[in-house]
Amino acid sequence: MGVVNVTLDSFSDGGRYLDPEAAIAHARALIGEGADILDIGAESSRPGARGVSAEEELSRLMPVLEGLRDCAVPISVDTVKPEVMRAAIAAGASMINDITALRSPGALEAVVGSDVGVCLMHMQGEPRTMQQSPSYRDVVAEVAAFLAERVVAAEAAGIARERIVVDPGFGFGKTVAHNFELLRNLDRIAAIGLPVVAGWSRKSTLGAITGRAADDRLAGSLAAALLAVERGARILRVHDVAATRDALAVFAALEGKTG
Repeated sequence: MGVVNVTLDSFSDGGRYLDPEAAIAHARALIGEGADILDIGAESSRPGARGVSAEEELSRLMPVLEGLRDCAVPISVDTVKPEVMRAAIAAGASMINDITALRSPGALEAVVGSDVGVCLMHMQGEPRTMQQSPSYRDVVAEVAAFLAERVVAAEAAGIARERIVVDPGFGFGKTVAHNFELLRNLDRIAAIGLPVVAGWSRKSTLGAITGRAADDRLAGSLAAALLAVERGARILRVHDVAATRDALAVFAALEGKTG
C-alpha cells in the first residue's frame, strides 16, 4: 500500500505532494514501483496535527482521485469524515481507511451501501493529543478487543466481513514500548481472522531507536515491515514501495515462496 499525502503537514512529506499534479505523478510512480494499493490522504493525522474542514479536504482530494480514475490499482482514501467518504466512493475509491474505525456519526452509513473495503484502525485519543500520555493496562489485549468490537459493529451495520481489514495503529496513541509490544504480539491481532495492515514506514518510533530523521529511516522501516509480515501482517502501508518489495522478495525466497 503506497502512501500519497496530499497535505501540508504530514510528518514525512507534508507539502511535497499538495499540488494535484505532483500527487498524481507520485501515485503513478508508486504504481510503477509495484504498489498494489494506493492510500491517499488529504488531512494529516501525524501527532499534533489539527483537523481541516471537509471542504478543504475535498478540495485537495478530488482532483487527485479524478486524475487517477484510470489507474491500474485500487485506491484507498484515508479519511474520518462521512461526507468525504461518500464523495470518494462516488469518485471510484475502492477502500475507506479510517483511523477512527468508522466511529464518527454517519461513517458506517456512508460506506455500508457500497461494496468498498474498509480499514478499521485503533487510535487512543485523537491526532492533536494522542502522543501526549498514552496509557494501557495491556496494550495488546486492549487493541485486539477494540478492533474485534469494531468488526462486530461494522458487520452488524451490514458491512460484509470479507470487506474488512484491521490495523493496530502503530504510532497512534502508543509509546515506543507499546508499539514494540504490539509488533511482538501481532499474531494476536491476526487471530481476529482478518487481514492486518501494518504501518511502520518512517514512524517516529524508528527515529527514537535509531536517532535518524524521517527521510533517513528506510532501513528501520524495512526491518519493521519484515518483522510485521513474519508475525501476520498482510498489507504494508509504506512510503518506499520499491525497496519494500525487494525486501519482501528476499523474505519470500527464504520462505520458499518463489521459484
